[in-house]
Amino acid sequence: MKKLSSRRRHPLAAVVVLLLALAATGGLYAAFAPADKAQADETAQSLAIKEGKKLYTVGCASCHGPGGGGSSDGPPLVGVGSAAVDFQVGTGRMPAQQPGAQVPKKKVIYSQSQIDQLAAYIASLGAGPITPTKKQYSPEGADIAKGGDLFRTNCAQCHNFTGEGGALTNGKYAPSLEGVDPKHVYEAMQTGPQNMPSFPDTTMPEKQKQDIIAYIQTVNGEDSESPGGLKLGGLGPVSEGLFGWVFGLGALIAVAIWVAAHTAKAKKS
Repeated sequence: MKKLSSRRRHPLAAVVVLLLALAATGGLYAAFAPADKAQADETAQSLAIKEGKKLYTVGCASCHGPGGGGSSDGPPLVGVGSAAVDFQVGTGRMPAQQPGAQVPKKKVIYSQSQIDQLAAYIASLGAGPITPTKKQYSPEGADIAKGGDLFRTNCAQCHNFTGEGGALTNGKYAPSLEGVDPKHVYEAMQTGPQNMPSFPDTTMPEKQKQDIIAYIQTVNGEDSESPGGLKLGGLGPVSEGLFGWVFGLGALIAVAIWVAAHTAKAKKS
């Protein structure tokens, strides 16, 4: 009797082994890759904080104190969050040029990467509003009409009905919103810079902020028209009526005086 030959392998066995190996490799990658990514993100964040501290020491500590504790020349920054830093430094308001009733917007002296590093350091001092993402402040798909209602209810008292700004008390003012980056508008609502009240998400949800941004961009955009001509700050019939009385009536009085003077001169001659 012949010896039984060894059992032959199935032709697909090698393929099955290969698939199992690939699955095992994928499982190992899935297990270790997130940890590697998290570690890389943590390292990058630590480096940003370190560089931000250097920038803070040179450009900010003289007013805001070592470690953001504040001084007689500047408020404490612990807990203001990265959004406040991105707004103040990203609009050139900080570092302040000189003390005054209000710090004006001016040329930005830091690059965006440096601003991000400063923001990372300040955020590490205490929890606060976080710099928004583009998705958060993008006005795409927002309700412009609803934004107008929200703006007139919460913002027009200071910024004017079309966001052109206005005077406040003691040398302070609400700045014009024309041409302001949507991100900075969102951050201003988040943080309440200087004289402005803050509108956190608990008070004004993200969607409402987007609606307001869409309204501001629409009324101040290039396609916006003023059927009445010179819009005089967008204040409506009050400013237009005042303009008519002051300049119109003044012009009529000037013409009447000129006519009377020339009539009297003609009679004398």
